[in-house]
Amino acid sequence: MIRPHLLAAPIALALATPAHAYWEYGHETVAAIAEANVRPATRVAIRRLLSSQALLETPECPARTIEEASVWADCVKPLKDAAGKSRFGYAYSWHYQNVNVCAAFDLGPPCKDGNCVSAQIVRQMAVVKDRRAPAADRVRALAFLVHFVGDLHQPLHAGDKADKGGNDVHVNYGIYAPARLNLHSVWDGLLAERAISGPPPLVKRYPAAERARIAAGTVEDWSRESWQVSRDVAYAAALGGEPCAPTATAAHLDEATIARLVPAARAEVLKGGLRLARLLDEALG
Repeated sequence: MIRPHLLAAPIALALATPAHAYWEYGHETVAAIAEANVRPATRVAIRRLLSSQALLETPECPARTIEEASVWADCVKPLKDAAGKSRFGYAYSWHYQNVNVCAAFDLGPPCKDGNCVSAQIVRQMAVVKDRRAPAADRVRALAFLVHFVGDLHQPLHAGDKADKGGNDVHVNYGIYAPARLNLHSVWDGLLAERAISGPPPLVKRYPAAERARIAAGTVEDWSRESWQVSRDVAYAAALGGEPCAPTATAAHLDEATIARLVPAARAEVLKGGLRLARLLDEALG
């Protein structure tokens, strides 16, 4: 079950950091939509695989349900081994792809050597699908896959303006203006929470035709689409309609602008959920 959250709490705003992608609410909702829309056999296979989550050896970060698995990849970031070295530092760059929104779409440079979110979606799905792979590898790949599909559908994980996906763009969000609030954290949490919490509910079983339409395409197609939302919606709204304009000292998202962004944010969460459902059906169905 999705855990309750305080919406737009000033304390949460002040503590927002780039380490948590899409916050818990966004990731858990993407996962819950997926679980509601996979085939019954896939749902059984997901739960069976997650029953081996103890093999992850991360008791601080359980993955007993698909919702818990959806935030596992963020939860494990600070974990260290006995020597004090990061256990999962190798995966830091797997959560995003800094594709320049002010140039033609090109996954080549940001995905060099497969160290980007779209390449890892393909890689982790292959491991989940491989019935001969060790159970520990498969359950880890499942947790990564569920998380990374959510990340790809947070537009500022897919598009960038040499500003760490909007982390360097300070913004005021309606009446809130804490010093550490930035464009990335707005899309990670505040806007996502407002979009998800509004009616009608996003977590439900969708008609087959709608599932097929939204889940069509390749991971690269989804990357291009999310990159375009980053450019034409996220950056454009913060920079007066021109995404490649010089970044202001502090951008302002007023209430009218926020209201216009909500449908785009809802659409990204829904796309992430139904596309994840398709990948899980292909890997486990």
